[in-house]
Amino acid sequence: MSTDAEKTSTDAGRPGTTLSRRRAITLAGVGVAGVAGVAGGAGALIRGATDHASADAGAPADAVPFHGAHQAGITTPAQDRLHFVAFDVITKDRGRLVAMLQEWTAAAARMTAGRDAGVFGAVGGVPEAPPDDTGEALGLPPSQLTVTVGFGPTLFRDAQGRDRFGIADQRPPALADLPHFAGDALRPEISGGDLCVQACANDPQVAVHAIRNLARIGMGVVSVRWSQLGFGRTSSTSREQATPRNLFGFKDGTANLKAEDAALLREQLWAQPGDGPDWMTGGSYAVTRKIRMQIETWDRSSLAEQEQIVGRTKGSGAPLGRSDEFDEPDLAARADDGQPVIAETSHVRLAHPTLNNGARLLRRGYNFVDGSDGLGRLDAGLFFIAYQRDPRRQFVPIQTQLSRHDAMNEYLRHVSSALFACPPGVTDAGDHWGRALFG
Repeated sequence: MSTDAEKTSTDAGRPGTTLSRRRAITLAGVGVAGVAGVAGGAGALIRGATDHASADAGAPADAVPFHGAHQAGITTPAQDRLHFVAFDVITKDRGRLVAMLQEWTAAAARMTAGRDAGVFGAVGGVPEAPPDDTGEALGLPPSQLTVTVGFGPTLFRDAQGRDRFGIADQRPPALADLPHFAGDALRPEISGGDLCVQACANDPQVAVHAIRNLARIGMGVVSVRWSQLGFGRTSSTSREQATPRNLFGFKDGTANLKAEDAALLREQLWAQPGDGPDWMTGGSYAVTRKIRMQIETWDRSSLAEQEQIVGRTKGSGAPLGRSDEFDEPDLAARADDGQPVIAETSHVRLAHPTLNNGARLLRRGYNFVDGSDGLGRLDAGLFFIAYQRDPRRQFVPIQTQLSRHDAMNEYLRHVSSALFACPPGVTDAGDHWGRALFG
């Protein structure tokens, strides 16, 4: 049979559809093909995807709404699993980049509603064409999947100083490059990135499926720079969630910003009018840090030493000298020997807002174990993610304090770092990520 021979499809939902194999493959790749003759088809696919997603907005309780004033996946109650990826943009064509962002938005709207990434899906298309969904999430519920996108500093001006997409003047002042911190051992190949996608879900396969399909859609426009899997969230973002534990065995993120803190979120989390360019109003800035924990050394430290380093009890999570996890630390309290109950070099003291001009963060990091390091030790630690209104006034001063004075540094190594501007939410099916930025 000729490769151009027409075939009648009998797939469910589209009986009697007649397409040539060549035409089917053209349709399957239309989203980022960049061919003028199929631009209208791309728009139709995108509209179809978002229309279906909107129809599913009132879906089951395990689906998180995609559209809204802010991107989901920030104040959303933190899910149990993470797949985070940073991309490099490999095209110089602004139109292709925007088309990809449009198709990403449509695919994310569908996947977060528990549907396939594409209109035809993993098994509903023409047999001669590649499916527009990879299929590993077939039969799985949405699992509270959220997909959050951000733009890195190098999208606005790359390492060679080039303004590839005519948006250099739209770079927010708060997206200033992070400084070098004491003790940093950063690996460039797993740091930075032009774009990021954070996929969180309660099923790891659902999160991986989301990232895999966005990478598939972006082929030829973006390439994966680095990615990170995470498990066992290390912060709670709602008061309805119990505080989880990190791989040091301590409760982590007790004093985190919470979704219920409306006034604090306006002050500390969301970019406000006048903070920078209008396209970022309602957005937030994400800092990521891959922090290798020297857990074998930590495990040989005494319980008393561990608690002094952290500044909290290991069992209840209460600040030293207090009885309940959520009691405010008494930084002025002294022991009988005159020494501070909470040590001057403890993590709790150095990260406290009173020592950082009131700065707070919304953390939603995850544990990771990436095999072993070849020396008989686990390659394990914390993939730190923190959202904030302005890293220059929040993460940078806090991390400067910690990097210089925190006793915990003996057991930590920061090996990756990145910063992204996460725009406000996609408001409806006619909107898409980056629309206000690219115009």
